[in-house]
Order: sequence, then structure tokens, then C-alpha cells
Amino acid sequence: MTKKFPNNFLWGGATAANQVEGAWNIDGRGPATSDTARAVNPEDRKTMGEEFIKPMTLERLKAALDDKEGLYPKRWGSDFYHRYKEDIALMAEMGFKTYRLSISWSRIFPNGDETEPNEAGLAFYDAVFDELNKYGIEPLVTLSHYEFPIYLVTEYGGWKNRKVIDFFVHYAKTVFNRYKGKVKYWLTFNEINILGITGYLSGGLLFEDGKLNLQEMYQAAHHQFVASSLVTKLAHELDPENKVGMMLARMETYPATCHPDDMMQAIHKDHENLFFSDVQVRGKYPSYMNRFFKENNITLEVAEGDLDILEKHTVDFMSFSYYMTSVIRSPKNQTDEQKLAGNLILGEANPYLEASDWGWQIDPVGLRVTLNKLYDRYQIPLFIVENGLGALDKLEEDGSVHDQYRIDYLEKHIQEMYEAIEDGVVLMGYTMWGCIDLISASTSEMSKRYGFVYVDADDQGRGSFDRIRKDSFYWYKEVIASQAANILK
Repeated sequence: MTKKFPNNFLWGGATAANQVEGAWNIDGRGPATSDTARAVNPEDRKTMGEEFIKPMTLERLKAALDDKEGLYPKRWGSDFYHRYKEDIALMAEMGFKTYRLSISWSRIFPNGDETEPNEAGLAFYDAVFDELNKYGIEPLVTLSHYEFPIYLVTEYGGWKNRKVIDFFVHYAKTVFNRYKGKVKYWLTFNEINILGITGYLSGGLLFEDGKLNLQEMYQAAHHQFVASSLVTKLAHELDPENKVGMMLARMETYPATCHPDDMMQAIHKDHENLFFSDVQVRGKYPSYMNRFFKENNITLEVAEGDLDILEKHTVDFMSFSYYMTSVIRSPKNQTDEQKLAGNLILGEANPYLEASDWGWQIDPVGLRVTLNKLYDRYQIPLFIVENGLGALDKLEEDGSVHDQYRIDYLEKHIQEMYEAIEDGVVLMGYTMWGCIDLISASTSEMSKRYGFVYVDADDQGRGSFDRIRKDSFYWYKEVIASQAANILK
């Protein structure tokens, strides 16, 4: 019997508005947190990026908005705003069944709190969805992906302010109504569980002492939980065809040894990671967080009815990103072994794995592990909405890009996805991250390329921005056409 993926499997790719669109200050779009992300020095490209992980202050925010000389690549992205028809045609050529993208909140509501939306912003996404629908490509839309209206930061304090729940629900209602019949798959918050790292980008949180405030972070998370549940309720009421998912940055962690303390440490790390999906999928705060809140002096302000809302309006499916795994050991057993940074967590290097140009360890079997663990835990459909290899691609003189390393990476991960399906996991689809080269989320550089399509632009935004098919473009086209039968032996 021929091995292949289910016929209804949603193959595709993924991007985010703040990394691909550009056009940051035209057609009525208001400034967003992503517009203040400076490019990281190439010498530091193997780190997570100082600008990404350093808590933001009001002084730094204002300085970035006033800076006319600095390098802020997310302001121009890959120019998808002007080239979306060309890009979508390339997706159709590959045979995409779905395309994951995000809506820029400040393109719809420039300040975030207006009553009436910006028509130019709504019209842009109308055109994008119409183009996707023309080719039979299903949009998968994220409402909040690492960008947040600046006005809601300076005037309201971001998601720590409960008023932002109402603004987000109004924004969601506006786009649900506008795109009814054009979009049925929605995600509320991208990688909601790393709010502690992306507190400013995705949560609008400012920390004036330069340090992470856990109380404010978890209060903001609670407000996002409530907002997500309210939006899920609204989506179901407005259109029974709507399906709403949550999105987790999955951080699979292995114990460094079979020492029981290392095993316990891995369990603690899993709790830290899965707390957010436990709330959104199971509808309740898990009991293991009681101790964490107590030991860190965290007391959440929970309004009457909040817990009922969380319980009644859980998500329809769970999506997640997967790039690598990590190794952890108990502090009692730690040595001076070399540490490894990857996918925004710190852990030890796994001696059994290879690493990418950016030091992210490559672990295809870990994807099968996490698929099994998540499905066993939640028993709802899963969707891999980010996975891929950031690399230093070279454009040859003849206009070709030979990225066999990317093909090898993706092939091994897709093979493990198939094994997980055979294990009994219900997997809806796979959207490879950065299907068209875009600006890196963490380092704000173009050099860290993920795509099947090369964008002729450098880290300074110089270049033609022409689109060039890589070798992986033709490979993925065959994978989709054969339902991966060509790589499943």
C-alpha cells in the first residue's frame, strides 16, 4: 500500500504581517510595536537578538519612533503589500492548500481603540483573501502576531489593562464580519506562551526598570485568555463554519540524564510551556500553577465571570510552532557545560543532534514526540503552523538557489509527521514557516532565510525584491502533489 498523507491534509506555508508586508506607514496604518524592532548586528546573529528579548521602556520606544537613521527592517519587510498577487501565484504554483498569514491590527484600527475601522486596511485584506480564494487556497489567519498598536501601549499600558479586551473583541468582530465566507480558520494570539519574551511586541508591556515583571506578565496573559475565549464565542456565533485555534511555541525538553531530579526539572519546564494551552484547550487554570503563583507572589485580578468564559469557550484546534528541542538538568546537577540558545529558550546542547547556522538544534523525531504528547494530552486536532530552517542561502550567478539542506530538513520532519499520524494523531495540516523569505522575528534581518522563494533584498533593504524560486520550491511542489508519497518509503 502506498504511503501518503490524508487527501484533506492542509499543505502550505506561513508568514506574519509585521515580517512580510512592509508599507508600515501608508494607507492609514498606525505605528505598531514591530516597527520599533532594530536589526541585530550580524556578528550577534546566532543569539536570540538583544532587541527581541530586552524589556522595552517608554524612553526606548519613543527614541525608536523618532529615529530616522536606524535600521528597522520590519518597516519594509518583503514588500508583500505591493507584491501579494505575485506571491500568491507562486504559492498556487506550488499547490498550496492553505496559507497562514496575520492581519495587522493597526492597519484596521490605527490606534487600536477607534470605533470605526480604516477602510483602506480592510480593503487590502479583502484583496488578499480574494486572490487566495481565486486559487482555492484556504486562508489561516492570526489576529495578533508579534505586533500591537503603539497607542495602546502609551495610553493604556498594553494587555495589563483590562480595557484592551474590549478593543481586541471589537477588532475581531470587525474582521469576522468583513471576511465572512472568505476566512474560516482563525488563530487568536501567536505563540501566546512566550509573552515573557515578547511582552512588548505582542503584549504592549513596558518595564521601566528594564526587568520582566511577572505579575504584570501573567495579568496580561489572563486578559489575553479571556479575550481569546470571547473572540472564539463570537466567531462561532457569527459563522458556524468558523474554527478557532490557539497557537503555542512548543518547546520540547528532554531531561539531561535519567537522574530523577533532571526528570522533575523537565516536567517543570513542560508545565511552564503547556500552562497556556491547558487554559485555552481545557478551559481551566491548571492546579500546578498554584504553587508557581504563590512562590512568585503573583495574585491575578480575575473578574466575575472570567473563569466561566474560559471554560465555556475553548478552542476548536491546537496549533503550534516547532523548530527544535532542548536539554535541561536540575540546578543541583548543573556543570559548566556549554549552553545552547534556540527558539527563545535556554538549554544544553544535545550531543546527538546537529545544529543550524543559527545554532538551533535539528530534531525531526522530537516533532513526532511532541505531536504524540500534545494529542495524548488534549485529544483535539493539531496543526503545525510553523516549522522550518533559517539558513544563509546563496543566490548563484545563474539565478538559482541550491538549498538541499532545507530539503533534507523538511523531508525528515514531514516523515516524522507521517509516523505521528500512523501513531493515531489527528493532524490537520502543515504550514512551513517563512515560505517566502521575510524579516527574522528575533534578529530583524533578511539574511536568515526560510523560504521556498528567495527575495532579492539584503539586511539594509537594498535590492530588487524580485522573487526567485529555490530548489526547495520544486521539491515542495512534488511533495504536495503526491501527498508526500514521493518521500515516504
